[in-house]
Order: sequence, then structure tokens, then C-alpha cells
Amino acid sequence: MRNVYMNGTFFTMDSGNRIHETGMLIEENGTIQYIGPYAADQLTEHDHIVDLKGKWVLPGLVNTHSHILMTILRGIGDDMLLKPWLTTRVFPLEAQYDTEIATISAQLGVLEMLLSGTTACSDMFNPIGIDVDAVMDAIGATGITGAISHTIFSFGSEQEQRANLQAAERFAKNYKTWADGRLTTMVAPHSTYTCSTQALVESVRIALDHKLMVHIHLAETDHEVEEIQASYGVRPVEHARRLGLFAQPTIIAHGVVLDDEERAILSACDVRVAHNPISNLKLGSGIADISKLLDRGIKVGIGTDGVASNNNFDMFEELRTAALLQKGLYKDASKLSTPQVLALATRSGAEAMGMPQTGSLEVNKHADFITIDPSNKPHLQPVREALSHLVYAVSGRDVCDVYIRGKQVVRNSHCLTIDAEKVISEANRLQRKLKW
Repeated sequence: MRNVYMNGTFFTMDSGNRIHETGMLIEENGTIQYIGPYAADQLTEHDHIVDLKGKWVLPGLVNTHSHILMTILRGIGDDMLLKPWLTTRVFPLEAQYDTEIATISAQLGVLEMLLSGTTACSDMFNPIGIDVDAVMDAIGATGITGAISHTIFSFGSEQEQRANLQAAERFAKNYKTWADGRLTTMVAPHSTYTCSTQALVESVRIALDHKLMVHIHLAETDHEVEEIQASYGVRPVEHARRLGLFAQPTIIAHGVVLDDEERAILSACDVRVAHNPISNLKLGSGIADISKLLDRGIKVGIGTDGVASNNNFDMFEELRTAALLQKGLYKDASKLSTPQVLALATRSGAEAMGMPQTGSLEVNKHADFITIDPSNKPHLQPVREALSHLVYAVSGRDVCDVYIRGKQVVRNSHCLTIDAEKVISEANRLQRKLKW
């Protein structure tokens, strides 16, 4: 059956940033068959027609860097710099996880993502001590799309480090195509400061052998740069490049501390950047100069990071912060325009993740889209300025409906694929089991 969505304003976020007022979208088998102005000649007598009644429609948001298994850790490490936050809060708490905690935390994270309009994410998680199949089944059942990656660390004995790499490779192989192809994986060495040179070289091999992207935290803080330079004589970007990390398409999370030479390397190697403005601010890491990255032609997407350092998955809040930071950084209100920043959260983010089949409303792309109902919402008036409102007024709480590959997963702000009441109750119960 073909589903026809009409009488809405469609923000396509295609390369021309076309907007169709009183537009129409036709979906069949999870794919967009038509997007444009209302066209009676496109309809058939068997179509299922949905009247959007003036809602705004845009592509599902793309979160290029997240940690959904850390959702249950929201609020555990405020007012701390990155390294003490990791070593005294995150790593010790993750070591206490079991499968139940990991599963509920992941479901809580995806629930928040879906309700706030995110339809795809690139996620890193630490699977120590959990049943990975159970967690991946739970994530797959939510309907979300994206890449879920096993984090690689160089902690513990040589045997433990070897086991971590072996588990990461099994994960990369087993989940390369998962949940009817909605989920894939990347190879995810945590960082240059938590991974030995051997682990980074092995990460490259795994990525090449299985034809997967690499996802790594890189150039996040001044301390990281100083530490890597002291250990290896070069800064993190050059260290990663020398070890071959950029041989496969790579997305680096953060890229806060970069110089012009490093930006040139990233551009030449087609390295993509996941910009996490709120997390970078909260952890005191700094402000990434996204404008210089874009000027170099580097693919940039927006990410939330985990909610332990954000503290939410609201991509609308994230993209607004991204725009404001660049304007303030340069004292230039023209930096990171409304269409540009919306593209970073949709089409450009999908391209950065190597998933160009989503992120914009175009024929033959996946029918991944969300709706916002501006009626009776004072902060979204006047509706004539809807494009501006999508950046500077909308929040994730304004999202009404969410569709992924044509399947509705959120209706009238209620998730259809996750038992929200149960997950919220269980998250509060299980969080009390953690000790810090």
C-alpha cells in the first residue's frame, strides 16, 4: 500500500533546501516515491491518505555521536573536566553494568531520541559483562536506524586487551547488517589516549577487513593533545594518521583542539567530524571551530554525546547551540546560517556517517521523517517564519510524529515501539544499584 501525506509544509533539506508549502509526500515499501507540491495525478484509488493539517515535515534528525548505554548515568558527573569525569564516574560505573542495566539504559536513550525527532544515530558503547545479543535485539526492536559500535580500550592485562579486540571484531562482523538492515556497526577505538598503538593498528585492520567506518574520540581537549604529544612526539591527528586510522572513512567525535595543519589532514583524508557543542561546553573542553572545517569541505554532523555530559538527546537544542556558538566565536551573525545548521543535523550528518540514503526528503531515499504541529503553540508563531523557528524556537518536545522507513514509531508524541512507562520505572530502579 502506498501512503500519501498531504497538506503539510515539507522542508526537504535536499541540496537545494526546497520547501513545499501545501506539499505532498508519497511513501511505498519504506521509500519515498514522490515529494513535492500537491499533485492529483500522483494519486491512485488505493492510496492511504493522511491529512497532516498544516504540520511541518522535515527529515528525521541524525545524531552523529551518542552513548545510549550511558543514559542511566544522566546527572552523575556535573561540573567535572573530561579526564576525572571518565576515570572517577563513567568507567567505574560502566564496570558495574549487567545486561538488564544495559538494555534498559539503551531503551531509555532511544526512547528519548525518537520522541525528540532523532531517527538515526552513530553510537559507541562498552559491552563488558553484558549479553550483547540481548541489547542489540532491544535496540533493533525500537525501530531506530544507525551504527552501534563496540568500544575498544587498552585496559587491563594483555589477555584482557586481546579479548576486547576479539570481541570488537566479532561484534563488527555479527552486526554489520542487523534489524532488517536498519542497524550496522563501525570500528570504535575509544581514543588515542585510552588505546595503545597496537590496538589502534588492530582497529584499522578490523575496519579494512570488514569494510567498515571508524568512529573515535579525537582532539577533544588541550590535555589530550599535550598527553599524546608527550608520549608520541606528535599531536593526536597526526598520531592517528601515521597508524593508518584514516585508511577507511572515519568520523571523529569532537575535533575541538585542531590547528590548520590538522584540518588540512582531515580534509585530505576525508575524515568527518561529529560536533558536540553542549557536551564540549559542559565538560569545559572548549568550542570547536566548525566554520573552518566547513570552509575546508570537511563533512560535519551534529551529535549530542551521551547524556552524562549533555544532559539530553534533544538535537534541536544541540543544533541551535551550534549555530549560536559560531556566531559568537566569530562575532559574525552570518556564520552557520539557518539552512546550514539544519543541514548539519540532517543531510550532512547522514553523509558524515556514510548513510546518504537518509537525512533528506528525496525520491528513492528512506521515508525517515518527523512532523511538528505549530498550532496552539505561541513560541512557533507566526508560522510564516517556520524555517527560523526550526532552529531558534523548536525543541524536541514539539515533535508530534516520527516515521522510519515509512513505519510510524511515534504518534502524537507517544512512542509506539517502546513501553515508556516500564522503561522509565525500571531505569529509576536499576540506577539505584550503581555505587559511586
